[in-house]
Amino acid sequence: MRNRFFSGLLTAALVDPDLVLITADLGFGAVDDFAAARPAQFVNCGVAEQNMAGLAAGIALGGGRVFTYSIANFPTLRCLEQIRNDICYHHADVTVVAVGGGLAYGALGMSHHATEDLAIMRALPGMAVAAPGDPAEVDAVLDDLLTSGGPAYLRLGKTGERTVHTAGVSAPRGASIFARDNGENRVLLCSTGAILDEVSVAADDLGADVRSFPWLDPFDAAAIRDAAATYRLIVTVEEHSIVGGLGSAVAEVLAESAAGTPLLRIALPNQSSSVVGDQQFLRTAFELDAESISRRVRNHLEANRGLASQIR
Repeated sequence: MRNRFFSGLLTAALVDPDLVLITADLGFGAVDDFAAARPAQFVNCGVAEQNMAGLAAGIALGGGRVFTYSIANFPTLRCLEQIRNDICYHHADVTVVAVGGGLAYGALGMSHHATEDLAIMRALPGMAVAAPGDPAEVDAVLDDLLTSGGPAYLRLGKTGERTVHTAGVSAPRGASIFARDNGENRVLLCSTGAILDEVSVAADDLGADVRSFPWLDPFDAAAIRDAAATYRLIVTVEEHSIVGGLGSAVAEVLAESAAGTPLLRIALPNQSSSVVGDQQFLRTAFELDAESISRRVRNHLEANRGLASQIR
């Protein structure tokens, strides 16, 4: 996902001299091609994320189109005040790009786990929030970011994520994508971000359908209202705290629609993690791998026997 993003960004920068990339002294290797091809449009601001956000806002208000880039927790939590006051308040054309969302930097410990970012960015007025699920969704989301502009947050996986979609997809701002149709089953798995691969594998095992939400704000509330009228169980899966992310967005829609459709939220617990390891190890530890997702859905159905006949 990271490589697909930088490929698309460089393509855009080659034809748009106002497009600027700012990094906080990291990402080398990933940003090298951009910096070499467009040195006048690249800034390394040093380990100074608050300054990076303020600088980005200033360039944007002067007519630039700016992308800031760092490991997911640093360009968000460390400079939240600058994002809120400098970027969002002034509706500056700045996209905050966070690599390694969720547990991608798991071996570096909880200081590098980005597990509250979606909730916090969703709460900022005027901030579009995107978490594409695979490289195909990265292309679609980036197309919108370059076209629509304005304050935005883009959460990326680190690298090596499998392309789940078998063809290119369209994801205009606020849209969701139907990613798996496993027949007549009445269970829908909803996914956001790079966990889509695990969710798709679990859905194939369950015979469930999958809808991917590359946008959390604006949110595709209509898709959830339609799902509530179609499915007997909606499941949300995210590599993020159970507070404030996809599960919360879906719960808000269901509560306001009074649909009565059961909801199962699968996410990280709202606590700091003392466990370290690579991303796959941590997904398994927190029951976010495909096997655990499938088991948790089956257990929920078994505990609610009235739903059990809805899955094979």
